Amino acid sequence: MIVGYARTSTLEQVAGFEAQQRDLEAAGAEKVFQEQVSSVAARVQLDAALDFVREGDTFMVCKLDRLARSTQHLLAITERLKAKGVALRELNLGLDTSTPTGAMLLTMLGAIGQFEREIRRGSGRDWSAARNTPGERLPRPDGLNWLREVFYGPPSGGPFSCQCRRRPRGR
Repeated sequence: MIVGYARTSTLEQVAGFEAQQRDLEAAGAEKVFQEQVSSVAARVQLDAALDFVREGDTFMVCKLDRLARSTQHLLAITERLKAKGVALRELNLGLDTSTPTGAMLLTMLGAIGQFEREIRRGSGRDWSAARNTPGERLPRPDGLNWLREVFYGPPSGGPFSCQCRRRPRGR
């Protein structure tokens, strides 16, 4: 049996929630457990889904970040499924833990995802600290600096708006 799990953090994420349900059903999920709670809150439906699966079943999610909040949590869920003889399938990247390569990639991607969350969290703390310090310039979010350099090259000393005016726009 293929068992699916769909989760969003808030009730406002209706489109993402419906897309997960649709993707899981299209991939052959016979039963889909679903909930709209934060990853740090108690996730009753995840526990119910993990209790429900039996040996030979496949547990399916659309994305790893919908399943676990950290690499440690992902590995704990994976071990719990492995002990029951259940394969884990992730649809977005096509990972399947029933193969050695899929199991290795799952662990690596979980670690990369946790690294990315911690980097973002650190950037948010830097921004908050600067916001609360009088006279301190607020840093641009990392994504904007990267995007600016891709389109306009490295900063030339002038403000961003000046760089935009100096660079020709082509079509």
